[in-house]
Amino acid sequence: MGSMVTGKISHQEEHLGSSAFITDIVIGMSDGLTVPFALAAGLSGAVQSNAIVITAGIAEIVAGSIAMGLGGYLAGKTEQEHFQSEEKREYNEVENLPDKEKEEVREIFAGYGLNVETQHIIANELARDKVKWVDFMMKYELGLEKPNVNRARNSAATIGISYIVGGLIPLTAYFFTRTPIQGLVISAMLTVICLFLFGYFKSKVTGQPPVKGALKVTMIGIAAAAAAFLVAKAFNTLV
Repeated sequence: MGSMVTGKISHQEEHLGSSAFITDIVIGMSDGLTVPFALAAGLSGAVQSNAIVITAGIAEIVAGSIAMGLGGYLAGKTEQEHFQSEEKREYNEVENLPDKEKEEVREIFAGYGLNVETQHIIANELARDKVKWVDFMMKYELGLEKPNVNRARNSAATIGISYIVGGLIPLTAYFFTRTPIQGLVISAMLTVICLFLFGYFKSKVTGQPPVKGALKVTMIGIAAAAAAFLVAKAFNTLV
């Protein structure tokens, strides 16, 4: 008699993994593609030397990657400190106000339609282990997940590196052309393609309409660069 599987159904769920990592890449790449491109485009309308565009572009990429990475680090540290503060408060409440915390547990399960008797059973069972009780309250009362201890460091590195990668793409064209306007044409083509691909990928992994998301990201980048170019051109004319 062959083996039989009863009462079990294979079920696979597709969820977005490493969402924090993907978010950091999106933050770094989107700014990295847009800001240095806009700067280079603006300078292309005001100067006659590729060397000036390249020097300014590299300086912006260095400064921008540090600033963005620092912002990611501070955001990660703030998240950790906020969690620790709330966790400390919850431990204090389950220790000194257990009846109030049990009532909050019952309210949570009442919202799921469980009867009063079941609510009391669950609340009393949770109260037997303060660690699990606090963990439950952090997740279901406050909606907080314990952050990775390396979150701040990883976020800073991911955002900073993504910014550098994104920023070097539009700047590359100026290394292989003779005038800023020639560099701008190739830079624009490269950046538009990369913005579209990046927008498509970002929308795909976040469950958004990919083509619509790609067009949105591309148009934002083009608008930023066009604005910078026109402002620089107008300023150069006045001077």
